[in-house]
Amino acid sequence: MKREAFRFAGREIAAGERDTIDIPVSVLSDHTPVNLAAHIIHGRRPGPTFFVSAAIHGDEIIGVEIIRRLIRTPQVRSLAGTLICVPVVNAFGFITQSRYLPDRRDLNRSFPGGPTGSLAARLANLFMTEVVARCDAGIDLHSAAQNRINLPQIRVDTGLPRARELAEAFGAPVIVQSDLREGSLRAAAQDLGKPVLVYESGEALRFDETALRMGVKGVLRVLAEMGMIRKTKQLDLKRPSEYSKKSSWTRAPMGGVLRLHRMIGDHVTKGELIATLGDPLGEEQIELTAPIKGVIIGRTMLPIVNEGDAVCHIAAISSPEAAQSLEQLESDFVGDPLFDEDEII
Repeated sequence: MKREAFRFAGREIAAGERDTIDIPVSVLSDHTPVNLAAHIIHGRRPGPTFFVSAAIHGDEIIGVEIIRRLIRTPQVRSLAGTLICVPVVNAFGFITQSRYLPDRRDLNRSFPGGPTGSLAARLANLFMTEVVARCDAGIDLHSAAQNRINLPQIRVDTGLPRARELAEAFGAPVIVQSDLREGSLRAAAQDLGKPVLVYESGEALRFDETALRMGVKGVLRVLAEMGMIRKTKQLDLKRPSEYSKKSSWTRAPMGGVLRLHRMIGDHVTKGELIATLGDPLGEEQIELTAPIKGVIIGRTMLPIVNEGDAVCHIAAISSPEAAQSLEQLESDFVGDPLFDEDEII
């Protein structure tokens, strides 16, 4: 018996077919329409419905490229279930290369939103109604904010046991237990009983090949865990993720010129020197040390800081010396047949 068509925004996608559908969001002040574009793959065989989204923050573009590559992979051609891919949730911010919406609201603090109110509330409500509510689970793709960089990592709240299982299947170097924030997509989805992972990697407005490949392969591993694609040897984990129950930011105790001595992926011990901060006149210099034992999962990219600025983000893990270095991560994808070398940026 043929599987029923998938109905989305007034359109139907037949089993075994795919389509890109635009949902009207708003009209700009110059009468330019703005849409929420979703690429939907409706498998011939029954299975879960899963979403992958990116660019909720418009300048965090790495997820856009991950989704572009994902929908071109041969693994999703024989999909069981339905995959909804939304590469650009915040089209307003994406066009202007900004984290925010035109009114400076953060979309990821505006969920679940509502049909009236601010533009953020309306867009959040549209995404929740048309995408999240129809899915069993999902992955939201992010990067660090501007002028920062993140090690590939999964952030998850283990309030839903299935979320922890999917996080482990993804296979990022580090899984960070991250409490739910009011107004976030994760929190709104969890209220509906939908586990959502957040993948964080790389920089805003930049592509990083290792982070891209980790993202594509991680999403495919989660789809395999969901039973939507076949679990092949190609998707096997080379090493399990390290799990972190807490993390800590080191902040600048004064403004000045910063010299960071450690990179993302480096393991550090409590009290170890990680940066030196001096005033521009060379009259004062302060050493910044690691507040906990762990792995550096984020850091600033700026050599100039003000008092209170975030400098280095450290995740506490049980065996930092066993954590995956950047060199190991990069080597994992060399010659990987899943990826076309011509795609490298």
